[in-house]
Amino acid sequence: MGSRNRTITLSDEEKENYRHKLLKINNHTAIEKILNKIINDDILKIIGSLPSNFVDLLFIDPPYNLTKVFNNNSFKQKSLQQYLNWMDSWLSKIIRLLKATASIYICGDWRSSPAIYQLCEKYFIIQNRITFEREKGRGSKKNWKNNSEDIWFCTVSNKFTFNAEAVKLKRRVIAPYRENGMPKDWEEEEGGKYRLTYPSNIWTDITIPFWSMAENTPHPTQKPEKLLAKIILASSNEGDIVFDPFAGVGTAGVVAKKLKRKFVMIEIDKEYCLYAVKRLMMAEKDTFIQGYFDGVFWERNSSAEIKSRNIWKLEVADDLSIFSKEVSS
Repeated sequence: MGSRNRTITLSDEEKENYRHKLLKINNHTAIEKILNKIINDDILKIIGSLPSNFVDLLFIDPPYNLTKVFNNNSFKQKSLQQYLNWMDSWLSKIIRLLKATASIYICGDWRSSPAIYQLCEKYFIIQNRITFEREKGRGSKKNWKNNSEDIWFCTVSNKFTFNAEAVKLKRRVIAPYRENGMPKDWEEEEGGKYRLTYPSNIWTDITIPFWSMAENTPHPTQKPEKLLAKIILASSNEGDIVFDPFAGVGTAGVVAKKLKRKFVMIEIDKEYCLYAVKRLMMAEKDTFIQGYFDGVFWERNSSAEIKSRNIWKLEVADDLSIFSKEVSS
C-alpha cells in the first residue's frame, strides 16, 4: 500500500500530548464544561452527572449483538432479551438529556434491530428505518453476505428538525427524458447528466472507511463521515448540540465540527479518544467530507464525486503537510 495508505496513526508523543485534552467528570456537570469535549469514561457510570435537556441530536452506534473486540475492550453476543436489557439500562437514562424537539438515530444490524425497535417504540416516536449498504468484505460461502445495516430514526415529539433540502443526492440520469427538447428535471454537466433527488431511507452511496481514505483509523467498526453528515444536516441546525455516548474514534464530533454544530462525546476506550482528538485537530484545517461537495451528496464513485475528491486533495495538501509538521515538532 505504501504512500497510498492514508490511515490515521498515533505516535507515542501524540498520545502523551493528546491525553491532557480528555475530560473526566465525577459530579453533576454544567453543559459549558463538557461542550465540544471528549469524555473518556463509561456512559453507565457518568450518565447521572450529565446535565438535563441539552441534546438536539442523539446519535448512538452501540456494540451490535455479536462478539467483537474493540481494542482493549470486548463485547460478547447475548440473547435477544439480554441485549434488550443491556440497551435499556442506559437508553432509559439518556432520555433525561434530550430536548423536547430532539431527534434520535440508533445504529444496528439484523441481530440488534429487533431489540432496538422495541426500545424505540417504548420511549420515542419512530419516524423511519434507514438501511444503508455496507459494501465491504469478500462475502461468505456458508451464508448470504451481511451487506446492510439499519439506523432507526426517532423523535421525542412531533416537533422536530428535518432539513430535506440540505441532504439532496446528486444522481446520474439513466433515462434523460426531455420535454419540448429541453431536459426535464436534470442538467448536463461535465462528466455526465445529473438529477438532484430528495433522500430515501435506502442509502447506497456510503463508502465504509478503508486504508486509502483520509478519515480511516484502526477502529474495526468506524462509521463514515458521509453517513454522519446526512444525519447531522437533516436533523440539526448550525449551533445545535450532537451527543454521542459510544463515540469510538469521534466521527460524530468531527462531522459536527465540520458542519458548524457543537458536540459532546463519551468513549470508554482511551486510545480511541486520542484518535478522536487528532481527528478534531485535523478538522480545524480540513472541513472536507468525502462524497459531500458543493452542498449536495454525490453517488459513490461517480465521476463528479471522484473529481471533487481530487480537487480537495490539491486544496488541502499544503495545510495537511503543515499540520503534520506542527504535530511532529
